[in-house]
Amino acid sequence: MKALIFDTHAHYDDEQFDTDREELLGQVLPQKGVCRVLNMGADLAGCRDTLALTRAYDYIYGAVGIHPECAKELPADWLSQLRSLLKEEKIVAVGEIGLDYHWLEECPKDRQKEVFEAQLALSKELSLPVAVHDREAHGDTLALLKKFRPKGVVHCFSGSLEMAREVLKLDMYLGFGGVVTFKNARHAQEVVREIPLERLLLETDAPYMSPEPYRGKRNDSSLIYYVAEKIGELRDISPEMVLKAARDNAGRLFGIPTERN
Repeated sequence: MKALIFDTHAHYDDEQFDTDREELLGQVLPQKGVCRVLNMGADLAGCRDTLALTRAYDYIYGAVGIHPECAKELPADWLSQLRSLLKEEKIVAVGEIGLDYHWLEECPKDRQKEVFEAQLALSKELSLPVAVHDREAHGDTLALLKKFRPKGVVHCFSGSLEMAREVLKLDMYLGFGGVVTFKNARHAQEVVREIPLERLLLETDAPYMSPEPYRGKRNDSSLIYYVAEKIGELRDISPEMVLKAARDNAGRLFGIPTERN
């Protein structure tokens, strides 16, 4: 199978992969057409685990950052720890960072914004793209993106077509995964039908957010094909055309060669 799948957002350090991680990453995914994976750190331990994955597998690259749900209590040197990790060769982005107002008991809004802003500033300092998490925080997320104007992607995009247009004006990308295949995903389907193909990225958020017909089961990068199939249906183009465009977009954004050795 031609390697067309570039998964721009996964969490293979998650404990759901503890039982078969080596087999899955070492054999199964490369055999199913996965050419690249960008693994996302969500806390400092996950960032170190992400670095280890990039060293163990040639096709895995990494992003490091503090997820909004993990931002409440951090060591005093957390930002310098991230800065050090971002100097590693295969760490190519600041992520997963952003705002999540769904579970505010995990971290209050002001603290989330403080940590998000610090990481946006770090991305500008190091000239690296960002992978942005935005859940029920569209207004504040967009305001901070307009303030810092980073390169990067709003992952698992859940906003309106109007918000998508505002993000595109910032020369950012939009990431889509399994949600696009859900019957009730009207907003996501409207956005992927309308936005320029050269601004679209594909992702899993593995082990979460599996597409139909695997909804509710553990997700992995090979299932991106079902997302591409749905987007192709919505745009009246082939799944392979979607996969190739998204792969090339990801390579351009993150500065990663997309052809496997």
